[in-house]
Amino acid sequence: MAAALRTPRLLTLWCPDWPIVALGLPADKPSAVLAGEDVFACSRAARAEGVRRGLRRREAQRRCPELQVVERDETEEARAFEPIVNALEAVCPTVEVTRPGLCALPTKGAARYFGGDDALMQVVAAATHDAYRIGIADGRFASAQAARRGLVVPAGKSADFLAPFPLALLEKPALVDLLTRLGLRTLGDVAALPSRQVASRFGAEGIAAHRLARGLDEHLVLSRATAREITVEERLDPPVESVEQLAFVAKRLADALAAELAAHVLGCARVLIEAETDNGEKRSRLWRYDGAFTATAMAQRVRWQVAGWLEGPVADRPTTGVSLLRLTPDEVHRGAGQQLRLFDDGTGSVETDERAAAVLARLQGLLGFEAVNLAVLSGGRGPTEWARLIPWGEPRPAPYDVDPPWPGRLPAPYPTVVHDPVLPARVVDGTGADVSLDPHGGVSAAPQRLSVRGGRPAAITAWAGPWPVHERWWDPAMHVSLARFQVVTADGVARLVAAGAGRWWVEGTYD
Repeated sequence: MAAALRTPRLLTLWCPDWPIVALGLPADKPSAVLAGEDVFACSRAARAEGVRRGLRRREAQRRCPELQVVERDETEEARAFEPIVNALEAVCPTVEVTRPGLCALPTKGAARYFGGDDALMQVVAAATHDAYRIGIADGRFASAQAARRGLVVPAGKSADFLAPFPLALLEKPALVDLLTRLGLRTLGDVAALPSRQVASRFGAEGIAAHRLARGLDEHLVLSRATAREITVEERLDPPVESVEQLAFVAKRLADALAAELAAHVLGCARVLIEAETDNGEKRSRLWRYDGAFTATAMAQRVRWQVAGWLEGPVADRPTTGVSLLRLTPDEVHRGAGQQLRLFDDGTGSVETDERAAAVLARLQGLLGFEAVNLAVLSGGRGPTEWARLIPWGEPRPAPYDVDPPWPGRLPAPYPTVVHDPVLPARVVDGTGADVSLDPHGGVSAAPQRLSVRGGRPAAITAWAGPWPVHERWWDPAMHVSLARFQVVTADGVARLVAAGAGRWWVEGTYD
């Protein structure tokens, strides 16, 4: 499968408060749209009173007693956005919608036709209204950031444009927290990292973030010919005029397409949704999704599209019901695959599990009851505490709360090798003096050199921490007080080291 490496140049149109605009709520009065009990969007006047997205209803009303709140209506948001998309399709026929209020179009042909990027922005601005922000750049992420600022980024300069922006724009909280603790502050810092090291250290999420910081799309796109081999459709006889009935058909088609993509180990980032009538009327639209479409997300986009068509402006409505629905993956990337059971034979039968249990019981009889163990997750702060072994056949203990809060818990990613027993170590500062801990888990000086098991000291090129741990302070016999650090030495090895009771040791190594 050939990968398309070229980054498209896009114009992005974005409305920052689309749910407010779609419901006709005034921007100069405090109002908020709720998703359940949380604020999903709020007006400019509400933000001036301290209301923010994500606040609970009660907290938002406490900050602004005169706040007007309404429930979110995603179908209405899509229906209200339909005339805007139609206007953009008059400028460029290829418009991809990410969600109501946010869409993009390729500039290659349109900019040449209208006389350049600046002229294209003026044409699009004239076709919409002042509530929208428009920007142009190479790549979807950079184009979206340009739209927030109303800029045209010169071709080939997306990485330079993104470089000074904070990591929070990546919208990957756990990864951003880790990168920040490692000393990275901007997208430019991330873009400067070597791709191979990013892949080995941070995995798929790190690779995606690295590509975005460089102004590229999040995933390498596979051949569109490959994607379009996987198409699902359903002919409706008699034609259907009800959005609710079409939503049921859409869910069935989306489930079938998702299963087909999973069988090919593919993720779909952009899908083409086509609806036709017996009178030859047709409405086709490209929809984009951050990551990979789920069946539910695809069905939701179908509902939005047919609602905007069947219940939109009267002049644009079809003359009869929908007789054909078709879903075609237009842009796919390699998926994460499916994790099978250890003894799965692909049939779904439990016989293989039963045979495996019999073998393990036989081994237990030969080697001893405690020689065959099962690993179960458990709570804890360090790598030796996150899983424990119980003999095969023993009842599994009640599950621990493996998620936070665990104050002092080491953050992901976790070491790939856990040393049991731990490896004795020595950490010294720039003067050669041993580094010690203060009562709060801080260090007496910056760690400069690390030696493991009495070996040759290696210079410490980067370190993060500490993560102090104080356990069972009420029991002098069981009290534990230590601090963990992540260090990288000049030989390129990353380790998890800990200090406590006047000594240092290595608990794990990162591969």
